[in-house]
Amino acid sequence: MENKMFCYQCQEAVGNTGCTFAGVCGKPSTLANLMDIYKDALKKLSALINGKDGVEEEQRYIMEGLFKLITNANFDEKVFEREIACAYEYINKHSDKEVTYSITGGMWKTVGTLKEENEDVRGLRELIITGLMGLAAYHSHAFRLGFESKEVHEFTVDTLAKLDSTSTLEDLVSLVDKTGEMGVNGMALLDEANTSTYGNPEISQVKLGVGNRPGILISGHDLHDLEALLEQSKDAGIDIYTHSEMLPAHYYPKLKKYDHLYGNYGNSWWKQVEEFETFNGPILFTTNCIVPPKKDSSYKDMVYTTGNAGFDGFKHVQNGDFSEIIELAKTCKAPTAIEEGEITGGFAHSQVFDLADTIVENIKNGSIRKFFVMGGCDGRHDTRDYYKEFAEGLNKDTIILTAGCAKYRYNKLGLGDINGIPRVLDAGQCNDSYSLAIIALKLKEIFELNDINDLPIAYNIAWYEQKAVIVLLALLHLGVKNIKLGPTLPAFISPNVAQFLIDTYNISTISTVEEDLSVIG
Repeated sequence: MENKMFCYQCQEAVGNTGCTFAGVCGKPSTLANLMDIYKDALKKLSALINGKDGVEEEQRYIMEGLFKLITNANFDEKVFEREIACAYEYINKHSDKEVTYSITGGMWKTVGTLKEENEDVRGLRELIITGLMGLAAYHSHAFRLGFESKEVHEFTVDTLAKLDSTSTLEDLVSLVDKTGEMGVNGMALLDEANTSTYGNPEISQVKLGVGNRPGILISGHDLHDLEALLEQSKDAGIDIYTHSEMLPAHYYPKLKKYDHLYGNYGNSWWKQVEEFETFNGPILFTTNCIVPPKKDSSYKDMVYTTGNAGFDGFKHVQNGDFSEIIELAKTCKAPTAIEEGEITGGFAHSQVFDLADTIVENIKNGSIRKFFVMGGCDGRHDTRDYYKEFAEGLNKDTIILTAGCAKYRYNKLGLGDINGIPRVLDAGQCNDSYSLAIIALKLKEIFELNDINDLPIAYNIAWYEQKAVIVLLALLHLGVKNIKLGPTLPAFISPNVAQFLIDTYNISTISTVEEDLSVIG
């Protein structure tokens, strides 16, 4: 049977090779083809506007378009049909002659990833554009808070414009590093946007149980949307609960002031099909991490999207007006509790710097022997139990630094503390991996080391999608070596590219818990 699509941009690609009939994420082949056509249109548009002045509108459009292509963000084929048409309007605005397009099936053969036959070139290009998609997502959040980087815009457009014609491995490797550099800049911009808008995250206790009032469950990553929802619902007699990557919202002073920001409901994104059934109220997706609901799910008619998220059958909120979802929540019963207790978080770089003297003292007296950076993404595969078992297997004189939804594998295990310092320090969302890098650089400065790799820090990173890829590239640009990456290397990494990463950065995949603990524990 002939393949209907090809996609290998997420960690769960079939056989760690690629999805060819339907995406493991839930997207059908028709949607995958539309996404390939749209990505190609963004490259065409980039080539036409690259180096021009007065194209800020087009640059912003390209960044938001890349965000829509993130795994599990938008499943609505009508959205991509509309966006393809919009992209070609921009293309023809800047083209000397009319450019037409087709959205017939099978386009993945001519505009998709596999149009490049050389697997090394193909893999490096995919590594770069995957990183750009993650970068675009982070920049989008910053832009919504009034922060923007001309440098990131211009680099993204320039890279997209030249990507398909750049075929020497040397040039592509250089672009990989430059993408990592822009990743650092993009995450720094978002950190500034978040902290200047909402205050520096602070140590916070977050409730896991439920109250007696109806609620709205908000998922994704966009703090601007959460603030708008909190403000519009503050007198509505309902509570707001965070889900998955929205958990760190509880750490920001300006958001914590809302009394009806009640707590966190559930775990990481992939458990939503089960956990949404018991929430009993409407759900709002602000970004990616959507899992298509089952046909007989009780909640599917109460899910809303906003921003770049979308799913056929979910209502899409326009212009930040959440009145409809608030009114719906008022008619619902309170959530059903699925767990109790509290968890502690809020250990972004500013808070950790406040604890620096205590941390350094514990390092010097031997109470803290080593740190383990275990940020990144969670996922469905049973192989991810590895991260829970690895955390449980660490000696009690070690501390886990984490960010992203990978933490749900171990943030509720009760791993204790070291002289009052929790053994799991949660910096926040996946983009807050920037904090983990800044903490490492600060420790390097404190201990007057020449090389960041001389610190007592080991890196055991889990990845799933594009935002984790830009975090990885950012760490590599900062000079971090000896990273363990799992559960697998990206499917688009060819054997030769993998060997380059091993030779240059000593990247390796995870093995068994016992073996990895013996090597880096």
